[in-house]
Amino acid sequence: MTKNIIRFLNIIMAALVAGTIFGIWVGYNPKDLSAPTFIEQQQSAINALNTLMPILGLITILLTLTSALLHKNEKRAFLILLIATIFLVLSGLTTKFGNQPINSIVMTWNMNSPPNNWMELRNNWWFYHEVRTLSAFIGLCLIVWTSMKND
Repeated sequence: MTKNIIRFLNIIMAALVAGTIFGIWVGYNPKDLSAPTFIEQQQSAINALNTLMPILGLITILLTLTSALLHKNEKRAFLILLIATIFLVLSGLTTKFGNQPINSIVMTWNMNSPPNNWMELRNNWWFYHEVRTLSAFIGLCLIVWTSMKND
C-alpha cells in the first residue's frame, strides 16, 4: 500500500513540475518579445514561481528516490527510478545554476531602460529552460513508465 501511495504522489508531483516547465516552454517563448514585454513577463513569472517550483522540484526528487528505494528488490524499476531521479536533479541544477542567476539579474531591470545585453541574457535563460524542460520531461516519462510496468 505504501509503495502505491508513494508511486501515486510521485506521478502527481512530477507531472506538476514537468507540466509547469512545459507550459512555460510552449507559451512563453520570449524570442519575439520587446524588451519591456519580456522584462514584465519574466519578472511576473519569477515572482510567481521562484519559490514554489524549487520546493515542488525537491519534493518530486525525494519522492522519486523514495520510490526507487521501495523498488530495490525489482532491479529494473529500481534502476529506471534512479535514472529518473538523476534527470530531475539535472533539471533542478540547471534551474539553480543556469536560470536563477539570470532571474536575479532580470529582477533588477527597469522595463523602460533594459540593459544592452538583455537579449543575450534572455537567450541564455531560454537555453537553460530548454535543458530543464527536456530533463524534467524525461524524468516524468521514466516515472510513469515504471509505474505502468509495475502494476
